[in-house]
Amino acid sequence: MLKYHKRATATALAVILAAPVYAGPFGLGRPALPQEIAAWDLDVSPDGTGLPAGSGSVLDGEEIFADQCAVCHGDFAEGVGNWPKLAGGADTLDHKDPLKTVGSYWPYLSTTWDYVNRSMPFGNAQTLKANEVYAIVAYILYSNDLVDEDFVLSRDNFLDVEMPNANGFILDDRPEAEYAIFNQACMSDCKETVEITMRALVLDVTPQETAALVEAAPDAVVAVTPVALDAELVAKGAKTFKKCKACHQVGEGAKNRTGPILTGIVGAPAGQVDGFKYSRVMAAAAEAGLVWTVEELSAFLTKPKTYMKGTKMSFSGLKKENDIAAIIAYLQSLSQ
Repeated sequence: MLKYHKRATATALAVILAAPVYAGPFGLGRPALPQEIAAWDLDVSPDGTGLPAGSGSVLDGEEIFADQCAVCHGDFAEGVGNWPKLAGGADTLDHKDPLKTVGSYWPYLSTTWDYVNRSMPFGNAQTLKANEVYAIVAYILYSNDLVDEDFVLSRDNFLDVEMPNANGFILDDRPEAEYAIFNQACMSDCKETVEITMRALVLDVTPQETAALVEAAPDAVVAVTPVALDAELVAKGAKTFKKCKACHQVGEGAKNRTGPILTGIVGAPAGQVDGFKYSRVMAAAAEAGLVWTVEELSAFLTKPKTYMKGTKMSFSGLKKENDIAAIIAYLQSLSQ
C-alpha cells in the first residue's frame, strides 16, 4: 500500500510539472487585471496621493460616528473599555504613560483616513463611502480640538490640517547606525549578573489608599448659570444627551449600564443609585455630602477627570457651555 501511494504521488507530480506554464515560473494563476489591482490599491500617502474626491462635515461625522464607531470608540472618541481612544492625550508624550491618540501622536492625517477607509467599521470593513470617511475623520479632528464644529474636510483642504505631532518622528537610520552592532550581538553568558532596574507600569489595578475628594480646578470649570426650563433648551439637551447614551439611561425602564441611571440626578445626593457600583472616589464624595447641584454638574461635565480624580467617567468633557446647560436642563425636565 505504501509503495502504491508513493507511485501515485510521483505520477501526480509528473503531470503537474508537465502542465503548460500560464503565469510565471510556477505555472499558477494569471496576471491580475487592472480593475483587480485597483480594488486593492487603496492606500493614501501623507502628501494626499490616493485621496478620492469628496467631503464631509463635523456635524455629519458626529452622526455617522455615533452609528458606526461609538460602540467601540465612545461617542466622544474617548474609547470604550479596552477599545482604542482616538481623542485626548495632548502634551502627554513625554509622560511615563503617554496617551497616544490621533490628536496627540499620529503625525499624518492620511493615516487616519486610510485606516478608517480600509478597516472600519469593525466587522464590516470598506462599507463606508468616501464622503462618510471624510465626515468621520472631521469629527475625530473636532474631538481632538483641532478644528471647529463648522469644519468641512475635503481632498482640497486635507493637507491644510496641522497635526500636533507632525514633527515628532525621525528618519529610521538603524541600517547605518545599528545593524552592524546587531551582527556582533552576544547570544549567551553576556553578563556576569543580571539586575532588574525597572518594572512595567500596570494601570488601574493598584487600589488607592486615599481618595482625593471633589476639588474642581477653577480654571477648568465652565460656569453655567441656572436657567428656567424652556422647550427649545430641553430639546437641544435631549439631542446632546445622545452622546451619553452609550453609558447612561434615563426615563421609564432605565437600567444601569457602564454608568448609573441619571433620572432625577439634578439636586440629588451623589452616589445614590441602587445597584450601581461606584468608584472609590465617588463613594467617598457621596459620604462627604456631595449633592449634584447645577453648579456641581456643570463643573463635572466640563472636565470629569479634573473635577474628580479617579472617576470612572471615560470621556474628556463637554466643550461648550451651551451643551452643558442644555443637558442639565434636559435632566431637570426628567425630574419634573
